[in-house]
Formats: sequence, C-alpha cells, structure tokens
Amino acid sequence: MASGSRSPLTAIRSLLFLAGLGPALWLGWAALTSHLGPDPVHTIQAVTGLSTLVILFVTLAVTPVRRLWHWNAIIRLRRMIGLFAFFYATLHMLSYVVFDQSLSLSLIIEDSAKHPRVFAGLASFLLLVPLALTSTDKMIRRLGRRWGRLHQLVYVATAFGVFHYLWVVKWDIREPVLFALVFLALLAFRVRPRRTGDIRRRVSEPSETPAPVTATEPSLRPES
Repeated sequence: MASGSRSPLTAIRSLLFLAGLGPALWLGWAALTSHLGPDPVHTIQAVTGLSTLVILFVTLAVTPVRRLWHWNAIIRLRRMIGLFAFFYATLHMLSYVVFDQSLSLSLIIEDSAKHPRVFAGLASFLLLVPLALTSTDKMIRRLGRRWGRLHQLVYVATAFGVFHYLWVVKWDIREPVLFALVFLALLAFRVRPRRTGDIRRRVSEPSETPAPVTATEPSLRPES
C-alpha cells in the first residue's frame, strides 16, 4: 500500500478528523440548546474523559493494525489521532480545574492527595503534555532516539487513564473493566516475544521514527 494508498489514506484522515470533532461538536450543540442534562459539568467531564480514553486506544491500535495488515501508511494518521486525545484530555482537565476546584492550586493538590482517582487523572494528563509538545517534526529531529523513548509514556498515560476511569465509576464497572482488558491486550501485543520472522520483517519495514510514535511505538504524533 504505497503510493496507491495515498488517496484512501486521505479519505480515512478526513473521516477520522470529523469523528474526532464529533464529541466537541455535540457538547457545543448541547450547551447551546440546554441539553447537557441536570448536571452539565458532569456531562462535560464524562464526554471529554471517555473521548480521551477511546482516542488514546485508537492511537495505540495503529501499530497492531500496521503489523497485522502490513499497512505502513497508517502511521501517518497517528499524530492527528494523538493530538485529538490531548485536546479532549485538556478539556477534561479544564472542566475539573475551573468548575470543581475554582482554579485553586491548593485545592487541586489537596484533592489529588486525598483521592486516587484524581491523582490518576492528573498523572495521565501531565504525562500527555510533553508528548503533545514534542509532536512536531522539529522536535522529532532534535530529540532523535530519545523522542521514541519519551513517547513510550503514552502507555503509562493510558494506564493511569484506565485506573482513573475504574475509580471514578462506583457501581457498574463493566465498561471500565472492558477498557482495562482491551488495554492489556494492546500492551500484550506490544511486548509479545518476537519470532525470528517478525524481526526479519521489521528490518525490511520502513522505520517509524519520523512518524508519530516511532519504531519504539506510540505517541501523540501521527504523521511524518
């Protein structure tokens, strides 16, 4: 899927972009039409939080798709997908900082010290910040191999995000448990022992370093 994949890839990029905007557009429409429900802040946090987690999972799924279907061009989509995850994580954090803690740093620190769910959410967001800031081509060139190692943090950020979701949900935990199982499956695919054939095939494949997540893996950066 080389040059012939450019046209389908462009179409897929457009569809993913529209899908990425979907939750934000819905929130905007719901806010303007008073459809955020009896607890608007909770609705905003639920939508932005779930959107962040889902998009992070899509980002992590790029490499399995590339390897299983030998579709290397899909790597070019990863930066856009990852930055959408950071966008919703930022909205999620802002809704907490502004509406729940009234922009008080002391209240945020106190809350994160008392509640593991808050600590996990803050940790996930803070880990995503350097990934987003280093998602440019200039930073990739400047950091070199260190860039790939840095962007391994996307797995840690996602793990904290899953724990955050598990702790936030108090009763029916089936959905967060499903997220946890999917994350473990993605992680298992990443760290599974490589067979000799896999190593040979990896050597013959183009390097992911200039792309979003590098040959070492994910990142908030899906394009070269």
